[in-house]
Parts: sequence; structure tokens; C-alpha cells
Amino acid sequence: MGDSVVVEMGPAAKVSEDASSKGSNLDTFDATSGDGGTCRAGEKSPPKTRRPPFDISRRIVAEFVGTGLLVSTIIGSGIMGDALSSDDGVALLGNTLATWGILFVLITVFGPVSGAHFNPVVTACFYCRRDPGMGSVLEVLGYVVAQFSGGILGALVAHGMFETGGYFDGKDRDTTGELFAEAVATFGLLVVIFGAIGVKEEKAIPMAVGLYITAGYWFTSSTSFANPAVTVARSFTNSFASINPKSFGHYFAGQCIGFLVGLPFVQWMFERKRPMDALASLVRGGYAGDEKSS
Repeated sequence: MGDSVVVEMGPAAKVSEDASSKGSNLDTFDATSGDGGTCRAGEKSPPKTRRPPFDISRRIVAEFVGTGLLVSTIIGSGIMGDALSSDDGVALLGNTLATWGILFVLITVFGPVSGAHFNPVVTACFYCRRDPGMGSVLEVLGYVVAQFSGGILGALVAHGMFETGGYFDGKDRDTTGELFAEAVATFGLLVVIFGAIGVKEEKAIPMAVGLYITAGYWFTSSTSFANPAVTVARSFTNSFASINPKSFGHYFAGQCIGFLVGLPFVQWMFERKRPMDALASLVRGGYAGDEKSS
């Protein structure tokens, strides 16, 4: 990413004030000449105007395409890992590296458009935090539908590339340990995203999220799905990355617990809300501004 754009995991990523003062071509355009902001020697620089935010249709398409590419990478690398090695550890390593890479790329590219949520839990958090651009239930529904449908299409695309398909009977992942692991993984993901925003390190989010999920593949027994849309999409495969639909309940329960614990925590820790206001954020309550913790 260039110095001019701050990737913020909000519904409509903002352009930083520092970057605006630098006059970079990425966050401004020439309001008079239409030639990309160039001017002849000795002429005054033309006035710069901030680019308008992306409209809701483009944001929803960005979520659809981004989630699809993410799932296609996860499942495609799982199929490739199965094909190249009978060793599950080697297959998991390949799956991990591919996921890290695609997360960095997709968040960098789509962060300024839609916020690069690709995850209903993340979208719900931004809605509950009353972030600008995610103010209506219809916007949330648009994001969530795009994430689930994009993820399923991404799974089918992966199978199309490898010419595999048929009846999908994924792995059973229905232990109590995996439920708890999904709670931990989801909680940690929210800490990474909203922690980076809270300490004004939005530019680090693409790498931070990619590294966290990479670690989560290895330190959690669930391999860190932490995403309901990806969970459903990964049932459309028999590969190393699969999950049996019978295991949805455990994974959804863990992800819900992670959300219920994680959102109040990040609101208290990074937004400096009072404990009760942080809890109230679960129902869009509390104060919008920073509050000292009691």
C-alpha cells in the first residue's frame, strides 16, 4: 500500500488527513484539468478534491468478490495440498501460506472500497459500533448476503479449476475443543482488527490479519475459521479444508461466543468506554465517543 491510503476495516474506508496534506494522486484528483493532476513548470498546482466514498453497490460487490477469492484460495490450496502430499502437516502448511498471502492482497485492495470484512462477524461488529457507512440493517444484510454467496461461489470455482466435484462429505469438526477454539480464534481476530484501528495502525491491518490467521491455523484445534460465511463455504468440498455441515453448530456457537466477548473487550480496551457502555455496544448502545473507563 502507498503512504496515502489508510486501510480501515470499516464499511467505507477513510482517507487519512496526513495523506491529504501530502497531495498524493491516490486520494485526490485534479478538479480542473482532468489530466491526473499534472501541471507545467511555473504553474500553480491545481486544486485537489478528495475522492467521494464508494457507493453501496460497489461495496457489496467488493465483499462478494473478496470473499469468493478468499474461499477459492483456501479450498484450492487445500485440494492442491491433498494432491501433492499425503502428509497432513505439509498440506496444512501450503494451505496456511496461501491463505496468508490472499488475505494480505484482498484487504489491501478492497479495504478502501468496502472495509474488506469478508466476514459476517466483522460486519456485525462495525454495525454495533455505529461506524459511519454501516448505519442501516439493509446495508448489513447486503454485506452478509454477499459474503455467504461469494464464499459458496468461491468454493465452486476452486473445484472447477481442479475439475473435482460431486457429493461433498466434509470433515467432522464437532468436538468441544473445536467449539472453544473457534471462540478463541474469533475473539483474537476482533482484537487484531479493532486493536489496529484503535491505536491508529490501520495500514498494518492487511499484514496483521494475515499473520494472525496463519498462526491460528496452527495454534487452534479448529484451524481458525473465525468466519460463518467461510464455514458454510468450506462445506462445499471434500478437500483437506472441508467441514461437514453437521459440525456447523459447534463452529457457529464458538464464533458467536467470540463475538459476544470480543466486541465489548475491544470497545473497553481501545475505545476507552466504561465497562457497561462497552457491553451496551452489543446492542448498539453506549456512547459513540471515547469514554474513560471506570
